[in-house]
Amino acid sequence: MSTPEERLAEMGLAVPEVAKPVAAYVPAVRSGNHVFTSGQLPMRSGELMATGKVGADVTAEEAYACAQQCALNALAAVRAEIGELSRVKRVVKAVVFVASTPDFTGQPGVANGASELLGSVFGDAGVHARSAVGVSALPLDAPVEVEIVVEV
Repeated sequence: MSTPEERLAEMGLAVPEVAKPVAAYVPAVRSGNHVFTSGQLPMRSGELMATGKVGADVTAEEAYACAQQCALNALAAVRAEIGELSRVKRVVKAVVFVASTPDFTGQPGVANGASELLGSVFGDAGVHARSAVGVSALPLDAPVEVEIVVEV
Protein backbone atom coordinates (compact mmCIF):
# COMPACT_ATOMS: atom_id res chain seq x y z
CA MET A 1 0.00 0.00 0.00
CA SER A 2 1.30 3.46 -0.84
CA THR A 3 2.20 6.09 1.73
CA PRO A 4 0.45 9.46 2.02
CA GLU A 5 3.52 11.12 0.48
CA GLU A 6 3.41 8.69 -2.47
CA ARG A 7 -0.28 9.44 -3.01
CA LEU A 8 0.54 13.15 -3.02
CA ALA A 9 3.32 12.54 -5.56
CA GLU A 10 0.82 10.70 -7.79
CA MET A 11 -1.26 13.92 -7.73
CA GLY A 12 1.81 15.98 -8.64
CA LEU A 13 2.01 17.43 -5.11
CA ALA A 14 4.44 17.22 -2.21
CA VAL A 15 4.49 18.13 1.45
CA PRO A 16 6.29 21.48 1.68
CA GLU A 17 8.60 22.72 4.39
CA VAL A 18 6.74 23.85 7.50
CA ALA A 19 5.57 27.42 7.06
CA LYS A 20 7.14 29.80 9.56
CA PRO A 21 4.66 31.20 12.10
CA VAL A 22 3.72 34.84 11.54
CA ALA A 23 3.27 35.49 15.30
CA ALA A 24 3.82 33.87 18.73
CA TYR A 25 2.68 30.26 18.23
CA VAL A 26 3.93 26.89 16.99
CA PRO A 27 2.71 25.18 13.80
CA ALA A 28 1.34 22.11 15.62
CA VAL A 29 0.92 20.64 19.08
CA ARG A 30 0.50 17.00 20.00
CA SER A 31 -1.73 16.17 22.95
CA GLY A 32 -2.17 12.47 23.62
CA ASN A 33 -3.20 10.76 20.38
CA HIS A 34 -4.12 13.98 18.58
CA VAL A 35 -2.17 16.63 16.70
CA PHE A 36 -3.74 20.08 16.43
CA THR A 37 -2.38 22.43 13.80
CA SER A 38 -2.39 26.18 13.99
CA GLY A 39 -4.20 27.93 11.19
CA GLN A 40 -2.22 27.52 8.00
CA LEU A 41 -2.21 30.17 5.29
CA PRO A 42 -1.81 29.48 1.55
CA MET A 43 1.95 30.04 1.64
CA ARG A 44 3.98 28.62 -1.20
CA SER A 45 7.74 29.20 -1.32
CA GLY A 46 7.42 31.77 1.46
CA GLU A 47 4.73 33.88 -0.22
CA LEU A 48 0.94 33.96 -0.19
CA MET A 49 -0.58 32.45 -3.34
CA ALA A 50 -3.21 35.20 -3.37
CA THR A 51 -4.47 38.08 -1.26
CA GLY A 52 -7.83 39.74 -0.85
CA LYS A 53 -11.44 38.71 -0.45
CA VAL A 54 -13.10 35.78 -2.15
CA GLY A 55 -15.96 37.16 -4.23
CA ALA A 56 -14.04 40.34 -5.10
CA ASP A 57 -10.25 39.99 -5.54
CA VAL A 58 -10.03 36.19 -5.51
CA THR A 59 -12.20 33.75 -7.46
CA ALA A 60 -13.76 30.69 -5.87
CA GLU A 61 -11.45 28.53 -8.00
CA GLU A 62 -8.35 30.39 -6.80
CA ALA A 63 -9.59 30.10 -3.22
CA TYR A 64 -10.10 26.33 -3.69
CA ALA A 65 -6.42 26.07 -4.73
CA CYS A 66 -5.47 28.19 -1.72
CA ALA A 67 -7.39 25.83 0.58
CA GLN A 68 -5.52 22.90 -0.94
CA GLN A 69 -2.19 24.62 -0.26
CA CYS A 70 -3.29 25.39 3.30
CA ALA A 71 -4.04 21.68 3.78
CA LEU A 72 -0.59 20.77 2.42
CA ASN A 73 0.94 23.22 4.88
CA ALA A 74 -1.10 21.67 7.69
CA LEU A 75 0.20 18.24 6.70
CA ALA A 76 3.74 19.63 6.82
CA ALA A 77 3.09 20.80 10.40
CA VAL A 78 1.68 17.38 11.33
CA ARG A 79 4.61 15.55 9.75
CA ALA A 80 7.10 17.76 11.60
CA GLU A 81 5.38 16.83 14.86
CA ILE A 82 5.07 13.04 14.33
CA GLY A 83 7.82 12.16 11.85
CA GLU A 84 5.82 10.65 8.98
CA LEU A 85 2.28 10.98 7.71
CA SER A 86 1.73 7.22 7.64
CA ARG A 87 1.32 7.50 11.44
CA VAL A 88 -1.95 9.41 10.95
CA LYS A 89 -4.84 7.10 11.82
CA ARG A 90 -7.60 9.55 10.93
CA VAL A 91 -8.24 13.15 10.05
CA VAL A 92 -10.75 14.16 12.73
CA LYS A 93 -11.66 17.75 11.89
CA ALA A 94 -10.89 20.55 9.49
CA VAL A 95 -11.80 24.18 10.02
CA VAL A 96 -11.63 26.42 6.96
CA PHE A 97 -11.85 30.20 7.24
CA VAL A 98 -12.65 32.11 4.06
CA ALA A 99 -12.12 35.88 3.93
CA SER A 100 -15.01 36.81 1.68
CA THR A 101 -17.35 39.54 0.63
CA PRO A 102 -20.65 39.74 2.54
CA ASP A 103 -22.61 38.32 -0.40
CA PHE A 104 -20.27 35.35 -1.06
CA THR A 105 -21.84 32.11 0.18
CA GLY A 106 -19.57 29.54 -1.47
CA GLN A 107 -17.40 28.83 1.59
CA PRO A 108 -18.19 25.07 1.50
CA GLY A 109 -16.93 24.83 -2.10
CA VAL A 110 -13.73 26.64 -1.18
CA ALA A 111 -13.28 24.34 1.83
CA ASN A 112 -13.52 21.34 -0.49
CA GLY A 113 -10.01 22.24 -1.67
CA ALA A 114 -8.73 21.10 1.71
CA SER A 115 -11.25 18.31 2.31
CA GLU A 116 -10.84 16.63 -1.06
CA LEU A 117 -7.06 16.70 -0.72
CA LEU A 118 -7.23 15.08 2.73
CA GLY A 119 -9.61 12.44 1.39
CA SER A 120 -7.30 11.68 -1.54
CA VAL A 121 -4.25 11.41 0.71
CA PHE A 122 -5.77 9.31 3.51
CA GLY A 123 -8.74 7.56 1.87
CA ASP A 124 -11.53 6.71 4.31
CA ALA A 125 -9.32 7.91 7.19
CA GLY A 126 -9.28 11.34 5.56
CA VAL A 127 -13.06 11.81 5.74
CA HIS A 128 -13.57 14.32 8.55
CA ALA A 129 -15.91 16.67 10.34
CA ARG A 130 -15.61 20.23 9.04
CA SER A 131 -16.58 23.83 9.50
CA ALA A 132 -16.41 26.35 6.64
CA VAL A 133 -16.65 29.88 7.99
CA GLY A 134 -16.84 33.20 6.19
CA VAL A 135 -14.84 35.97 7.90
CA SER A 136 -14.15 39.63 7.17
CA ALA A 137 -10.33 39.37 7.21
CA LEU A 138 -7.48 36.93 7.78
CA PRO A 139 -3.79 37.46 8.66
CA LEU A 140 -1.67 39.07 5.93
CA ASP A 141 -4.86 39.58 3.86
CA ALA A 142 -4.91 35.86 3.03
CA PRO A 143 -8.13 34.64 1.43
CA VAL A 144 -8.15 31.25 3.19
CA GLU A 145 -6.85 29.70 6.42
CA VAL A 146 -7.10 26.02 7.39
CA GLU A 147 -6.51 24.15 10.62
CA ILE A 148 -6.81 20.39 11.12
CA VAL A 149 -6.92 17.87 13.93
CA VAL A 150 -5.57 14.37 13.31
CA GLU A 151 -5.50 11.22 15.40
CA VAL A 152 -2.18 9.35 15.55
